[in-house]
Amino acid sequence: MEIGMFHEFQCPHGYSEARAFAESFEQVDAAERWGLDCMWLAELHIAPTRSVLSAPLAIASAIAARTTRMKIGIAVQVLPLCHPLRIAEEAATVDHVSHGRLIFGVGRSGFPRTYMAYGVPYAESQARFAETLEIIRRAWTLPSFSYSGTFHSFSDVHLVPKPYQKPHPPIRVAATSPDTYAMVGALGFPIFVAVRLGVLSELVPLIAEYHAAWRAAGHPGKGEVYLRVPVYVAPTEAQARDEPRASIMQFYQEMAAIIAQSATQAGTRAIENRAGRAAHLKSVSYEEAMREKVIVGTPDQVAARLQALRAELGLDGILAEMNCGALIPHAQVLRSLELLCKEVMPQVKG
Repeated sequence: MEIGMFHEFQCPHGYSEARAFAESFEQVDAAERWGLDCMWLAELHIAPTRSVLSAPLAIASAIAARTTRMKIGIAVQVLPLCHPLRIAEEAATVDHVSHGRLIFGVGRSGFPRTYMAYGVPYAESQARFAETLEIIRRAWTLPSFSYSGTFHSFSDVHLVPKPYQKPHPPIRVAATSPDTYAMVGALGFPIFVAVRLGVLSELVPLIAEYHAAWRAAGHPGKGEVYLRVPVYVAPTEAQARDEPRASIMQFYQEMAAIIAQSATQAGTRAIENRAGRAAHLKSVSYEEAMREKVIVGTPDQVAARLQALRAELGLDGILAEMNCGALIPHAQVLRSLELLCKEVMPQVKG
């Protein structure tokens, strides 16, 4: 089971941007030292009181230069906002700098406000995502290629550099709405799943749809499933319960407001039920979050919960959000990360 950390390079109120980068890199260095499998980088824009991680490939290159062992994942590159050739070049470059440690996670993001800032219609996000991904794959694997699509057209392009990994870095795709699980399965990519808008039990039938579509498309083996989930580990059960409470609850309140706002914007679909999910998030209790949305506890409790989820969901790995809500002090995040690496990982690996 792959154990990774999902990082947003948090910049909560009162932090300078320099402090946000410094503390985040200190956590990256500790993860490398303590044996974490992978550091996963978000892509977040126009969020000054949340994150400074707007350029994940640039950060990935910096991490590649200061580490030698840990894999570096993008979770996720928001493809509809990208120029496909530029991203293909930059990701291939990071793959070389890291000597083949890049995992290229992609998605389209569930929040229209970033699309508005970039001047890209959210209603085009699915079509732009599919076109951009196809162009990147061709650019990585063909000596030269031409392409004529709805949003991009290229003639006799020779991309340089080609990726270090052959034929290209592993690609994983995020499911942002219920109808995308089967789509990703049909395409034959490993999948990222998450429960920010729902609960863990809701993932069971959706993952079943993903696997069914995988088999129906004739792909060999089993589609891999990776869960992004808030995780907090502490020496005692009381500390694990109490220390992240304010941060986790603030996160869900802020998420409820963002989702409620996005529910009325063009391009969102009724199938996502954003208004209903926002109302539920606004009223969610901490006890419900602990039971159905997050994993908190002592090392033994967290290991047992992860083993149970692996059996229930067929997980191949997790992306642990170690500071969901960005209010957990830096020293406590480091302690939680150390316990995850040194005491939880040995119990769940293999």
